[in-house]
Amino acid sequence: MIRLANTSDLPNILDIYNDAILNTTAVYTYDPQSLESRTLWFEQKNKNNEPIFVYEEAGNAVAFATYGSFRDWPAYQYSIEHSIYVDQQHRGKGIASQLLKTIIQDAHDKGYKTLVAGIDATNDSSIYLHKKFNFQHSGTIQNVGYKFDEWLDLAFYQLDLSKISY
Repeated sequence: MIRLANTSDLPNILDIYNDAILNTTAVYTYDPQSLESRTLWFEQKNKNNEPIFVYEEAGNAVAFATYGSFRDWPAYQYSIEHSIYVDQQHRGKGIASQLLKTIIQDAHDKGYKTLVAGIDATNDSSIYLHKKFNFQHSGTIQNVGYKFDEWLDLAFYQLDLSKISY
């Protein structure tokens, strides 16, 4: 089941996000977050009217997705960047596809024009997912991140939401 997140989901969201920080290149940062920092993030997302969706299984959030401003200048107000994180034990079950579909529909319904994904260039499963939903590769910034003793390339994909019909 996909629903909007609530504060009781924050421990699971924190675990999923910290796993991504510590074990993947999905997030270009090094240090795990605290529950306090995730709570502040949650409150800011709510204040900005930026949804956080969770995929619930057996009463627990096992994945989450959200979006927010692409850049913090007024001319970018119709462009947003999204992220999706799935608990490692629940990957490969189509959960990310369901969450991405939800993000696309919500952003479309709210009148956004462009949905952006910044994806580590070696993350083949995420790239495949976004291509499946008609995201177009719009460029790669090489050697932009450094993690796990290697330089990382960040690929950008975008979806023109005005071409989507529901």
